[in-house]
Amino acid sequence: MSGILEGKRILVTGVLMESSIAFHVARLAQEQGAEIILTAFPRPTLTERIAKKLPKPAKVIELDVTNEEHLARLADVVGEELGGLDGIVHSIGFAPQDALGGNFLNTPFESVATAMHVSAFSLKSLTTACLPLMQNGGSVVGLTFDAQYAWPQYDWMGPAKAALEATSRYMARDLGKQNIRCNLISAGPIGSMAAKSIPGFSDLAAVWDTRSPLEWDLKDPEPAGRGVVALLSDWFPKTTGEIIHVDGGLHAIGA
Repeated sequence: MSGILEGKRILVTGVLMESSIAFHVARLAQEQGAEIILTAFPRPTLTERIAKKLPKPAKVIELDVTNEEHLARLADVVGEELGGLDGIVHSIGFAPQDALGGNFLNTPFESVATAMHVSAFSLKSLTTACLPLMQNGGSVVGLTFDAQYAWPQYDWMGPAKAALEATSRYMARDLGKQNIRCNLISAGPIGSMAAKSIPGFSDLAAVWDTRSPLEWDLKDPEPAGRGVVALLSDWFPKTTGEIIHVDGGLHAIGA
């Protein structure tokens, strides 16, 4: 039996460590029949080393999503490698240290602007840079962390994720006529490199110990990766503007 991504061409951002959700998306996508290309910043060599652990070789290209020159050449570089694209995975987020860890009221706008640019606006800029390669439609899937709530230590990444969620809805509105779906996976906390950059991350993650209906494993990114792969596939042909929770069910529990 062929995989659910057989013949698909997928661009995956954010593969930094084997523990990252993006790495498991790339692995599962290959196992399900996709050809993939990876982007990395600021250390492409690190991603190249991690990529060697994937089932098949995958090219890594440098991409700073805040750099207009990088974005302008992206379609040409990816097109030469894959010929076109059927899917994009946005697994990019960053906030300066003074925008995290309980410093919400004191964070300067410059740091907030950086968090918004890298974590939210980049969903639009990455997708529009790739549009010339998506002539037959496709699927854009991003990763969020439930922005309905104010989380311990998360600070300005919370509003940045709220902006990401709104951006995805507006992209779904505007790209539907091109048969491009835009959805998000809202994942529970994972002990990835991104998590390690959040001061007091253990306080945030501890919420899942007492409130998650399903047992949650900080060391297992695969459930979220499976959710992303499912949304990349043709099994959700009329789903767009959606946020699918892969969080053990915690989003449904009040206390």
